[in-house]
Amino acid sequence: MPCISVVQKANAAYAPSYVPVVVITGATSGIGQAMTELLARYLRGRVHIVLVGRNREAAERIIASLPKTGSDTTYEFVTCDMTLMKNVHALAKDLLERMPKINYLVHSAGVFSFKGREETEEGIDRKLASRYYSRWTLTNDLLPLLRKAKEAGEAASVLSILGAGKGPQIDLNDLGLKKSWGGFKAMMQSLSYNDLMVAEFAAREPDIAFSHIFPGNVDTPGLGPSEDSSLLVKTAFGVMRPLIWLASTKQEVCAEYMLYTLLSAEKGMYRRNSSADDIGMKSFPGTKEAQKILWEHTVEETTVKTKESPAAS
Repeated sequence: MPCISVVQKANAAYAPSYVPVVVITGATSGIGQAMTELLARYLRGRVHIVLVGRNREAAERIIASLPKTGSDTTYEFVTCDMTLMKNVHALAKDLLERMPKINYLVHSAGVFSFKGREETEEGIDRKLASRYYSRWTLTNDLLPLLRKAKEAGEAASVLSILGAGKGPQIDLNDLGLKKSWGGFKAMMQSLSYNDLMVAEFAAREPDIAFSHIFPGNVDTPGLGPSEDSSLLVKTAFGVMRPLIWLASTKQEVCAEYMLYTLLSAEKGMYRRNSSADDIGMKSFPGTKEAQKILWEHTVEETTVKTKESPAAS
């Protein structure tokens, strides 16, 4: 396990000869915000960061605080509700039309809720949409820009922050959880889906790095019951909040490990724990055949909803 000082030293030493282009979802709060701020600081503003989120006011406040060095500095906010695939496809289309490349893609956005199935207008459970389907869709749609970065001899790395090695075996008989209704099951299956996602992307795009990491218990604004939780859940959390806080990692510290994983990954698949240790294939929730089955299901689930979605790679 690399200690925090080693991780910080490695992150601080990152100084590419080119100006990296970075896309971060969930960038206006929590781990995504902390990663945005760290990357901008370590590179002294010599970076192009696209902050993706829903809170423009928060994004503008964050951008105003970031270091700037002139023509090599670009910070921009793009609004996107990641629970709708049509929005994710539109986001990707916009970036494909105006970006020359993407070096780093970070998936930090995700709904945390144990409430039962909540279908979006596209017929997808809201939790699975934000925690898996949107991540797969944005990654798949932006592959051309990741490939361009790699072809130029630059880094091309994708990081999904969720729960590597923490999910159960994937339920191939109920992909998308259309048959069973359970908030807890959706939360847990999304972890497994992400493990299989990075494995299959890495198999199909061997020159690009695809990482899935478990951030641990992090003290972020999103830590706690959702607004739609029952009064009992909210009360219980309130009582236990001090203990949870003591056992939590500060989001700035967590972000150091997330950034370290993103920057150190070269190519292929990486699965890491909260301390950025490589866990290899430990507790992998499926087979190679399961990866392919999930992939085919995801292609159908994310492309039939919109007429202009790019073809899956």
